[in-house]
Amino acid sequence: MRRALLGLALLAAGCGGVAEEAIPVESSPSVAVAQAPLSTSGLTSHFRNWLSANGYSTYDFPRDDLVSAYTAGSYGGKASSTDTLVNQPVIFIHGNSDMAVGDPASSTQTGWTASLNYFLAHGYKTSELYATTWGPADSLQASQQYHSKANVMKVRKFIEAVKAYTGAAKVDIIAHSMGVTLARKAVLGGYATDSLAGGQYYVGAPLTSSVDTFVGIAGANLGLASCYSTGPTTPTCGSTNGFYPGYWNGFGVSGRSAYLDDLLASSGYEGGFRYALFSTVDEVIGGGDLVYGSYTSRIPGETGEVVFSSAPYGHFGCKDQTGYYQVQMVKNHATN
Repeated sequence: MRRALLGLALLAAGCGGVAEEAIPVESSPSVAVAQAPLSTSGLTSHFRNWLSANGYSTYDFPRDDLVSAYTAGSYGGKASSTDTLVNQPVIFIHGNSDMAVGDPASSTQTGWTASLNYFLAHGYKTSELYATTWGPADSLQASQQYHSKANVMKVRKFIEAVKAYTGAAKVDIIAHSMGVTLARKAVLGGYATDSLAGGQYYVGAPLTSSVDTFVGIAGANLGLASCYSTGPTTPTCGSTNGFYPGYWNGFGVSGRSAYLDDLLASSGYEGGFRYALFSTVDEVIGGGDLVYGSYTSRIPGETGEVVFSSAPYGHFGCKDQTGYYQVQMVKNHATN
């Protein structure tokens, strides 16, 4: 989800209930945010050839249409068959209208550039870091993006492909914004419904045992406060596969997005360790991150969380300036 995300007014306050306690982190350890772009060549030739040979060509994981001087539609892969992995593979899932590798000077499409550079500077290599672009990477189309069959299955198949390609017993997943709820369903598996794409479909069996650590950054797991005023009038705010938070009926929430209710029906399935990283000054989610008194970015059954309460840790700063915490979570299963 991006600043231009919905064309909606961001609301200043949540409705009903008492906020759950969150301990804010006022400052984080020094984080080297990338000032120069990563390679824009996308996936390595070795990974591209493997994808083609193993039936993944139709998913267009390379996304070469997004290559520019500063951006790329994908990242990751071995240099050759002799490239061995030391660290567990990390898969990065971006948010609405973002892309795999963005321009660090951009205010809207920074992608995972900062995080990838941070991981590379702290012992990881290209063959251990993976990202693809699941959407159009166009903020003008942001309000039309939802948890569609195409989006869910692209994320799902990318996770499956990376695990099979690397031969790793488990992978780590770091997701941001809409990428959080897409990745949670990709891991949960089971059935889903997209009336615009043939109705009910099967995502696959749960991938819980294949995921070591899941990190959800600024996800809208209970819906978006910014959808309060508009109601389910756009695909992104939809009541079936969008972020509609429902309404307060005096006793609880009714009418929340069916897709989100499916994710909320159980907990602990995202992986062996589950972390949330979010901000109470998130300018996209709005409402202090509260939806009917609860933090929407908190993951049910989470192992731990890091919460910010001041600039520059808004919706995008929580992703681009928290490489330290991301590495701590996936490598050390820690939040400090």
